Amino acid sequence: MNIAFFLSPKKDVVYLKTNSTMRQALERMKYHRYAAIPIIDDSGKYVGTLTEDDLLWKIKNTPGLTFKNTEKIQLNEIERYTQNKQGSVNAQMENLIARATEQNFIPVVDDNGIFIGIVRSSELISYSVDSTNPSHHFMTTLAKSPARNTAL
Repeated sequence: MNIAFFLSPKKDVVYLKTNSTMRQALERMKYHRYAAIPIIDDSGKYVGTLTEDDLLWKIKNTPGLTFKNTEKIQLNEIERYTQNKQGSVNAQMENLIARATEQNFIPVVDDNGIFIGIVRSSELISYSVDSTNPSHHFMTTLAKSPARNTAL
């Protein structure tokens, strides 16, 4: 199966630009309730993922840092401890499924390294479960369908 089937396109993905501030990251992640968010540069290339852990370590290691001060800290000043690996739009499903066990999402790039979206690990895990256990897919689909009134 082609990974494009699972792709959330860039236009539907919350991401940060490299020139964003720590405060913008904190606010965006809080608003969307994300623990991690992709970062792209001005040419549209994926450069990494910022995580809650990265932000917490920056706060811990910066004496006197307040929420207000975070507007002066650029993302490139924050060390990233987690290195989310990107996937190619041409990647094999097996490689992405293996990566899904280590990352919340897989950033996807085209042949030129341009960020085109993400594949959520939850989608790949559901696909894996459904493909190995067809009855699970049937039961999941049945549970999601609206209740029918069987009374005549």
